Amino acid sequence: MTTSREIRLKSRPVGTPTAANFELVKVDLADPGPGQVQVRNTWMTVDPYMRGRMNDVKSYAPPFQLGEAMQGGAVGEVTASNDPAFKAGDLVQSFFGWREAFNAPAVAVQKLDTHGLPPQAFLGFAGMPGLTAYVGLLRIAELKEGDVVFVSGAAGAVGSVVCQIAKIKGHTVIGSAGGAAKTAFLKDIGVDHVIDYKAEKDLTAAVLRAAPDGIDVYFDNVGGAHLEAALMTAKPFGRFALCGMISQYNNTDLGEGVRGMVMAVGKSLTLRGFIVSNHTDMQAAYVKDLAGWVAAGKIKSHETVKQGIEAAPEAFLGLFKGENLGKMLVKLS
Repeated sequence: MTTSREIRLKSRPVGTPTAANFELVKVDLADPGPGQVQVRNTWMTVDPYMRGRMNDVKSYAPPFQLGEAMQGGAVGEVTASNDPAFKAGDLVQSFFGWREAFNAPAVAVQKLDTHGLPPQAFLGFAGMPGLTAYVGLLRIAELKEGDVVFVSGAAGAVGSVVCQIAKIKGHTVIGSAGGAAKTAFLKDIGVDHVIDYKAEKDLTAAVLRAAPDGIDVYFDNVGGAHLEAALMTAKPFGRFALCGMISQYNNTDLGEGVRGMVMAVGKSLTLRGFIVSNHTDMQAAYVKDLAGWVAAGKIKSHETVKQGIEAAPEAFLGLFKGENLGKMLVKLS
């Protein structure tokens, strides 16, 4: 038997989650059965979308079940295999995060060829967050030559990649983030105009200082006041990629309406929401482009790392307090 620990959803949060909504449970794993592998995770990710799965409502992903281990992206090492396609020592990626070890059908894990990158990069800029940035900027926002791009949550896992792809492609980028460390990071990755939204009384005015003629593209990770500022500063025919609205995720009702929506009519704006899992056909193109950018030293990443499975709830809750610079990860022992 192998001993593991896992984080389960103990109760459904009302409003902002707390540590009391989670429980740490010790479990014993038998040897893997026919066609199964046993994996010990080394890294797991926490992401804002997981907040929606804590609610018992129908959405694009099923809700987490009370009393069961939560789920999320992870990388780990095969420790035992009952499938000829895998052997002990293979590095794999899975959706069995929030636990130290697990048994699963071999078809549920994917061998990971790191191409020289650290394994945890495939939970960040080389994985789902990076593809989200690529899809949102190039397909959803239809990036065009000469665009001025405004990014909220610009120092996060997705936003920081959006900023860098836009810069690689020669665009002017305005990035909004909160606090000195995050704004310094944005300057380090080449963002042209950095806004510390926590220090601004008028976000619309701050965007207009950076782009007096307005913005062409808005990549939304935050919603709320940032979306309002984008509506007010957008040029005619501006395009908005609505990726996430973390400022709204803990609302207990629909909240107040976004002011300035009338601008979408008069300016002929396009506002399009998207879920990256509907655009996996762009994965191969992203991997190819990313390989070139990494080789040329054009992509930088930053990670905020918590240690141990017991720190996973703290890491998750930190997302809603703005504690992450770049990708929030948990390193498992």
